Amino acid sequence: MTNQETDTPETGITPGGTAGAFRDVLSKDHARRGKPPLHFVDMTPEERIERASELGLPKFRVKQLANHYYGHFDVNAAAFTDFPAAKRDDAAAAFFPQLITEVTRQVADQGTTIKTLWKLFDGSLIESVLMRYPTRTTLCISSQVGCGMGCPFCATGKLGLTRNMSAGEIVEQVRVAAKMMRDGEVAGGPGRLSNIVFMGMGEPMGNYKSVLSAVRQISAMPPEGFGISARNITVSTVGVVPGIKKLTAEGIPVRLAVSLHAPSDELRDELVPMNKRFNTEQVLDAAHDYWLASKRRVSIEYALMRGINDQAEHARLLAKRLNHYGDNWAHVNPIPLNPIEGSKWTASKPEDEARFLEILHAAGITATLRDTRGQDIDGACGQLAAKER
Repeated sequence: MTNQETDTPETGITPGGTAGAFRDVLSKDHARRGKPPLHFVDMTPEERIERASELGLPKFRVKQLANHYYGHFDVNAAAFTDFPAAKRDDAAAAFFPQLITEVTRQVADQGTTIKTLWKLFDGSLIESVLMRYPTRTTLCISSQVGCGMGCPFCATGKLGLTRNMSAGEIVEQVRVAAKMMRDGEVAGGPGRLSNIVFMGMGEPMGNYKSVLSAVRQISAMPPEGFGISARNITVSTVGVVPGIKKLTAEGIPVRLAVSLHAPSDELRDELVPMNKRFNTEQVLDAAHDYWLASKRRVSIEYALMRGINDQAEHARLLAKRLNHYGDNWAHVNPIPLNPIEGSKWTASKPEDEARFLEILHAAGITATLRDTRGQDIDGACGQLAAKER
């Protein structure tokens, strides 16, 4: 089928550099583009029934397709034995256009970490990272092509924003990974995809509508979704306050992760440009409101950078800022910075990491040093750059 008419990319939250103290950093490829082909995931129930009717199919066939997609992770309509043979090709073309195509697959950590480079319909490249642990399997997915937030220590941020991804493009990353786990393609044998983190390429709150649609379909039970509990889904943001407030109002028990990276506005203005629009007080207030509404602890992501934000004074100020609210509402994830090529930013010394954690713990802050899975394949936090190798 042909692509839909092109229109201005809709972020829903950030105005793409037209107003305010922050401006989206756009990539050289950013332009008015056609939309991805409409996929089953992108259609409302009514649109699915209408599309089926156009093919001469009764509406119960739509539920069959949903069962194949969400229940069996299957888009190979040619093998749908419960479907009329004469209609299988038509159904595949109408409902399951190929949205993501694997370019390369890199493996690390004895086969338990897999980073996949995907090509989208317009040639754009994105990445996802599948990580198997002893008690869970987590998929880190992308929600935008590139990222417009411009954080200087992040490889994705240096790309700039090319465009938002459709819900179908987002959800397809999950379907493929779930199928890989079920089919035993990951070291450790067959298993189940259990956790999703929107921590890949892009600012999820900048593509709110598609991300929320994806969250609903990932968490709904088959045949409406994959049945991955919303409590096992994490949505990350650099601090787009209107997005946090919207998510709070949804009442979906996903975990919110805020990439803070600095305890003061002066330092955070340098590390996270969005801070010039929504400062640390606004961000922390919104995050705490999320905790009050959801009773789900907020993850505070904090990339430790040598001599920049990893000293005792920073840890003490961070603890003070979090304890200001008077309840145990946040869990801090200090992350050893994953250096990117040509960057002046580098990882903290181990002794500074340990001291940082000690200070937080002494102040009653729950904190866990994040591991750096996939670092040797540029698959760790902040390293996704969608390079063809």
